[in-house]
Amino acid sequence: MKQSAQQPASEEAAIEVAHILKRYGSVTAVNDISFAIPRGSVTGLLGGNGAGKTTTIAMIMGLVAPSEGSIRVLGRDMRRERHKVLHRINFESPYVEMPMRLTVRQNLTVFAELYGVADTRTRVAELAEALDLTAVLDRPSGRLSAGQKTRVSLAKALVNVPDVLLLDEPTASLDPDTADWIRSRLEEYRRERGATILLASHNMGEVERLCDDVIMMKGGQVVDRGAPQALIGRYGRTTMEDVFLDVARGRRSAAAS
Repeated sequence: MKQSAQQPASEEAAIEVAHILKRYGSVTAVNDISFAIPRGSVTGLLGGNGAGKTTTIAMIMGLVAPSEGSIRVLGRDMRRERHKVLHRINFESPYVEMPMRLTVRQNLTVFAELYGVADTRTRVAELAEALDLTAVLDRPSGRLSAGQKTRVSLAKALVNVPDVLLLDEPTASLDPDTADWIRSRLEEYRRERGATILLASHNMGEVERLCDDVIMMKGGQVVDRGAPQALIGRYGRTTMEDVFLDVARGRRSAAAS
């Protein structure tokens, strides 16, 4: 049976999005979407360029205010109470550069202090060991390889041991070995901490591997939702990439399959 693209909020949800809409002048980037993400789950947020994924993540983080609707993270309204929950959230994207002249150690220390980490020196050392960064801790961030930059970005995202982790293309432009390594660290973190992860990705193999659930967006709206294998079966396909292409190109719909 087809699941509803709009799901009601739940007391058990880590993230609750209720009828949010975002306009930029005459452009509607996100158009009346609602969903709830259970605590401890990994949910994929999928869609083509311009589907509204990044805007949705920015609103969940509290960086952008919705034009309409409400967002709650860990039970807190992000419009009125985000200061009570921001220390429990973090974000990672390879498209967001850290200050290039600062060393890895300096960058991680700054972010640890911003998040109020009690013992920044110990936390930076722990992350460096866990993410294989010890050898580059005193190297300027601008002199790192793509894989090293991604590991540093992940270290920044984990510095405050977040309960909610928002990821925007976390393995973009990485070679298969490094990308697999990053996914393994994310799986490990989720198992150890019971964290909730919202993952925007264009890598459908990554989505099939990591995600319990998938939210499909197109034109600023949620058009379908379900577990990866359920969506694959619903669309009569063999991979999530095929499902993604069907949705993005409007070739067919789950209702018609």
